[in-house]
Amino acid sequence: MYVAVKGGERAIEASWRLLDQARRGDTRVPELSVAQIREQLRLAVARVMAEGSVYDEELAALAIKQAAGDLVEAIFLLRAYRTTLPRFGYTEPVETEHMQVERRISATFKDVPGGQVLGATYDYTQRLLDFALLAEGGEADDDVRTEGSDAAPAAREPAAAPMPRVVTLLDQEGLIEQETPVPDADEPGDLSREPLSFPADRAVRLQNLARGDEGFLLAMGYATQRGYAHSHPFAGEIRFGSVSVEMVLDELGEAVEIGEIELTECQMVNQFAGSKDVPPTFTQGYGLAFGHAERKAMAMALVDRALRAEELGETLDSPTQDIEFMLSHSDNVEASGFVQHLKLPHYVDFQAELELVRRLRAQHERLDPQNEEAA
Repeated sequence: MYVAVKGGERAIEASWRLLDQARRGDTRVPELSVAQIREQLRLAVARVMAEGSVYDEELAALAIKQAAGDLVEAIFLLRAYRTTLPRFGYTEPVETEHMQVERRISATFKDVPGGQVLGATYDYTQRLLDFALLAEGGEADDDVRTEGSDAAPAAREPAAAPMPRVVTLLDQEGLIEQETPVPDADEPGDLSREPLSFPADRAVRLQNLARGDEGFLLAMGYATQRGYAHSHPFAGEIRFGSVSVEMVLDELGEAVEIGEIELTECQMVNQFAGSKDVPPTFTQGYGLAFGHAERKAMAMALVDRALRAEELGETLDSPTQDIEFMLSHSDNVEASGFVQHLKLPHYVDFQAELELVRRLRAQHERLDPQNEEAA
């Protein structure tokens, strides 16, 4: 047994060395730095931060490098590191309405207060490969230099003033449900400290979805639009930009700003036929994600609205409306671990299954009348 264990250890250590070599690749090619990943793969960094539940661009970029670009593995690394961090307290709720907007669009109104801000997006590109990017340091890089500078890239310019929410236009006519905090409401649960349990209220569901797998949420959000939920969504508003983070310090007894983070927020507007107690109105689905992550925020908002079916008195006839099903399967760290554990040794279990099948086959052959006729 000891020899087998030592042999396994040597094999695993050799696997680690091979992993390091595979991660590095051809040594004649310059190594990709964490700073390059952070600045040039910002959308991947945003996803790892969101689903890893840690807002730290440098650590997310490091995790991406260590995982050789496997984002689910990078999310796992960041989530594991998160468990080692001390908790100093809770920040105040961020005011996304006061966001310094870099991109803000609405599919419900053409003219909105503050205007549409297209920003940096792939939405208006033709999805054609840009072979100019193969020329390192070529025109593709030169186009973003600031005037009078040979090195500094142009900074993204946020909107000069905060922009009011688009849904306030519907609110002025009383055509959309109100979502205002209740002063004496209980503190929302904290999934980082308490395991998921059911029934789960909306605050817990949103926490779960915020760090849920983007691919899973995208598929489920897609399903809600194809008839697997009773809703017809409109993108009321999608906004991306920076918000201030404040925290109450006991020494001062008041909230102070401790920094800024970038967020993407989505409010989906859905038609609601109403009930005997509620007149026909619009309801909302909500999505929020770290960094620039519009697809994630939109998918989250679609799923959030679908999970409100029981609350709104709608019939439940789809998996996308099943809270327990959706929340229990949305986390890619848990899903990846459960699937990939099948790669671990299961020799004893399989030998037991093998022996059972052999006995059942032998018993079947003894009882099969065709075998008796053949004899």
